Amino acid sequence: MINQVERKVGQGKAAILGLQHLLAMYSGAVAVPLLIGTALKFNSSQMTYLVSIDIFMCGLATLLQLWRNRYFGIGLPVVLGCAIQAVEPLKMIGKEFTIGTMYGAIIIAGVFVFLISGQFSKVKKLFPPVVTGSLITVIGLTLIPIAVQNIGGGDATSKSFGELHNILLGFLTIIVILFIQVWGKKFISTIAVLLGLIVGTIAAAMLGLVSLEPVMQASWFRVPQPFYFGPPHFEWSSAITMIIISLVSMVESTGVFFALGDVLNKPISAVELKHGYRAEGIAAILGGIFNTFPYTTFSQNVGLLQLSGIKTKKPIYWSAGLLMLMGLLPKVGAIATIIPTAVLGGAMLVMFAMISVQGMRMLLKVDFSNQKNLLIVALSVGLGLGVSVYPGIFQFLPKTAQLLLGNGIVIASLVSVTLNIIFKEHHSEK
Repeated sequence: MINQVERKVGQGKAAILGLQHLLAMYSGAVAVPLLIGTALKFNSSQMTYLVSIDIFMCGLATLLQLWRNRYFGIGLPVVLGCAIQAVEPLKMIGKEFTIGTMYGAIIIAGVFVFLISGQFSKVKKLFPPVVTGSLITVIGLTLIPIAVQNIGGGDATSKSFGELHNILLGFLTIIVILFIQVWGKKFISTIAVLLGLIVGTIAAAMLGLVSLEPVMQASWFRVPQPFYFGPPHFEWSSAITMIIISLVSMVESTGVFFALGDVLNKPISAVELKHGYRAEGIAAILGGIFNTFPYTTFSQNVGLLQLSGIKTKKPIYWSAGLLMLMGLLPKVGAIATIIPTAVLGGAMLVMFAMISVQGMRMLLKVDFSNQKNLLIVALSVGLGLGVSVYPGIFQFLPKTAQLLLGNGIVIASLVSVTLNIIFKEHHSEK
């Protein structure tokens, strides 16, 4: 049935649909390198490399997932991009240790995902909605303060923090996104964030706050270079942190895989899940080697499949090819680096808040008449947010332990999974 539909889609239409998928995920894809590069004080040349090669790797990761074979690839019409939940842990690792430690942790996490893919496809029962909903809620809520800080200008210690033009640009971006999202028709509404970034940047340019120098200085063509920022360094707490983040990404990807199966009226087997996880593991390993990031299946493209009514892989192949082409052209990557911090903050506020709302939607499936479920959500969200606000509570522990326990997402993961297992065993004993 799917193949019959696929043959009816011409290459021209598939290319347009592929561009739609690219635009729907583009702002989310470039957000991670922009946030991490800014936090680690990368210069314009480094930022341009980071964004352009990240875009290229999004396309390559998507191809790995599309190409179904005996060993990897789920073979569904999915688009892969940077895992947004990895932002804070990677920033923390980069600041506490080195950039090489950050990429070493990504490589180890990728190997881990590849090796446990078979087992993980069978232990989905450890991640019911009460666990996944709590985790995704915490991920969104812990990122929101970063978005607000960006709206103020980025550096909260600066005397210019909160200047009126920053506040106006941030809220203009939010208003544009909301307007397009509510009143835009079909495809236009799916790229509301991207259009908000464009309008906000144009407004900033009219105020003289945008410099095109990074675009002018960027080269026209760049080939991905292994270990561009130096060789990887392996450190145990950083690796464990990224492994836990990868597990969260695997849980999210599982939900997307099943959502796609529902859209395509196709049951998803454990073998297909294993192949899907393996593709993401390989993509993460390549991300570490080429100094980008871990990759995960983007959920927003599922909605675009439903809107277009074309549920085949052909447009996604086009999307992957276009992403790789754009990634090889650094001038295109440099355009993303000229977006003012306040404009980026406005867009991020909407995106991060939507992540937390997605987690809350998952929690709607939970039976809260059961006191145990209430406790799981309350403690995992409470401790996760508390540690995110005051990570210094662990300042007297060794630095490696601080990195692991000072991350709210990690704490929420450990608490929710552990409590869920304990409560289940207690119930079975009764």
